Amino acid sequence: MGLTGLAVASRCARPELRATFIALVLVFFIAQECPAPDLKVPSFPQFFKNRANDSLQEVGRAPTGPGGMCQLPNGEYIISCHQFFGHQFRVMRKSRQSSWQPFPNLEMNTPDSGSRIELDSVLGVVNDGYTVWMLDNGRRTGKSPKLVAWDAKKDVLQRIIHLEDAVTETSILKNLVLDPDDPFIYISDPADGIDSAIIVADLNTGLSHRILQGHISVRRDPSVNIVLDGKPVEARRADGQVATPLSGVSPFALDRKGEWLYYGPRNSKTLYRIETSLLKDASIAATQLNVAVQGFCPKPVCDSIIIDAKDRIYFSDIGNGAVTYVSPEDEYTSSHPLVSDPRIVWPGGLTFGTDGQLHFFCNQLNRAPIFNGGKNQTSSPYYLFKIKPMPSTKLFKKLPDLPRPKIPGNFPSPLKGGGE
Repeated sequence: MGLTGLAVASRCARPELRATFIALVLVFFIAQECPAPDLKVPSFPQFFKNRANDSLQEVGRAPTGPGGMCQLPNGEYIISCHQFFGHQFRVMRKSRQSSWQPFPNLEMNTPDSGSRIELDSVLGVVNDGYTVWMLDNGRRTGKSPKLVAWDAKKDVLQRIIHLEDAVTETSILKNLVLDPDDPFIYISDPADGIDSAIIVADLNTGLSHRILQGHISVRRDPSVNIVLDGKPVEARRADGQVATPLSGVSPFALDRKGEWLYYGPRNSKTLYRIETSLLKDASIAATQLNVAVQGFCPKPVCDSIIIDAKDRIYFSDIGNGAVTYVSPEDEYTSSHPLVSDPRIVWPGGLTFGTDGQLHFFCNQLNRAPIFNGGKNQTSSPYYLFKIKPMPSTKLFKKLPDLPRPKIPGNFPSPLKGGGE
């Protein structure tokens, strides 16, 4: 059959038909000699199926509800102890061999210990190698807020940056990110949800400035509320008024190049971004910053976000007890589940560990005394988990370019400026 077919092909009048016929015959013979392996290729929808409990691993249990978390190069965890739980310590460290211990030491975590430096109310913690930056909002006892940098390897103080010039009476500093190239730190201040703002700390000068205060991109959306355990998450002031603490700007992340700061209020449906080049110049007018803000994509109610090497953005989805993500592969228009689990109660602290996996904690913040008439409704354990982030889905990159769909939600396109 092969020789006959080739002979027929050689007599074809049209060269393109002859070439096609010969190629088909050769493929037929090769297939007879080398059968295709039994490849298990996932179907297209598989990439977006809920990976509930898929590789979710418990990696530790915190002694209290954490407020922030990072992992040192040697794999040790650093957590802040959320002030809403009233734990005796402010920051703690767990090595692979030992139990949780106060960090950097007992004296700095003990009020009136005589230590030259005392930690009061730390929420945000991040690390640059073994340098751990702790964001102390000072709200337990009314101390001035500050940034404290500690070398966890040499066990020495590296730096203190005082922030009193950039805060207000309602400030409660929450999260922070380090600029990868320039000496700046960006800080979220959810404040009372209305006077929310972003603070920029210049490590060269030691000065800081406050931006975007009260802007739509940082203040809470009053139409977005959290309902967990069958009741709204809210507190009562002494005068009986309802309060929603920490509902302003909270989730905070930089892209890998440090060119864009992604952020949004905890209680909102929108993730925003702004170019970091605009944040570093304290002389830029507020009106110029306001119009430079871009509405980027939908987001769930969340405290924490992080961006991977493929530019996917992961969210600690509080309302759904999950970690979800948006992806450039569908132009950030749809939310996809990474993992959900009944044990995931108020997730936060998203960070990529030394193993390349996504680590996070569950602090049960909605069950803290402040939201339950002074009664602590939490129950141990406070889980630390990790899960594999989404793999690269190269299939999408082979699809033809499509017109950009209209992004859902009441916010401007990422390609245009917006805000108020």
